[in-house]
Amino acid sequence: MTILIGNQKGGAGKSTVTLLLANYLTQAKRRTVTIIDFDYQQSIAQKYERAKLLENTEPYTVVAASLDHFPGMKEILSSDPAQIILVDLPGKLDDDGLIAIFEAADLVICPFAYDEFSFESTILFSVVLHKINSRVPIVYIPNRVKANVKYETQRDVDEQLAKLGTVTSPLPDRIDFQRVSTFATPPAILPAVLNAFDTIYKQYLYE
Repeated sequence: MTILIGNQKGGAGKSTVTLLLANYLTQAKRRTVTIIDFDYQQSIAQKYERAKLLENTEPYTVVAASLDHFPGMKEILSSDPAQIILVDLPGKLDDDGLIAIFEAADLVICPFAYDEFSFESTILFSVVLHKINSRVPIVYIPNRVKANVKYETQRDVDEQLAKLGTVTSPLPDRIDFQRVSTFATPPAILPAVLNAFDTIYKQYLYE
């Protein structure tokens, strides 16, 4: 299964959500996972290399690549039907290399924030995605939601996105999310992410 984590807007938290999901799938569900890091900053690949220097045992593999590598990689990586491939996308839509990746997607996870610019970027990303792959389900994860802030647009945004896919419970804006690595999610974070990931797993990944 190929799962894309993407949004047109940079800074939506794609890489952090990718790491959190990979840790959840390997540690809580004992699934086989490979991450392909297509993001231009390649922050996941950098964390992975640092973890190896510390001689940590990696629960999954991280591959740093550019978009034009995907067609050649897909057939090799998808040879194991039990494997889940998580693809961390770059925050852009103007690259023809995305077409093959969108076409190959079995599920798309789209983190977003409750602000006008993020919403517009999320809608544009969804429209372009569905023009290329009309069958793929989209899961929207409200991300970096501040507990003490009342978002005037929250209900309207959730209603609009629910017409395009599934909207999960939100992930909070907490400083300890920066401590997520390629081999562990801090235990204090787990209660904040389990509801969203359990929803995704039960609806799309349960075997």
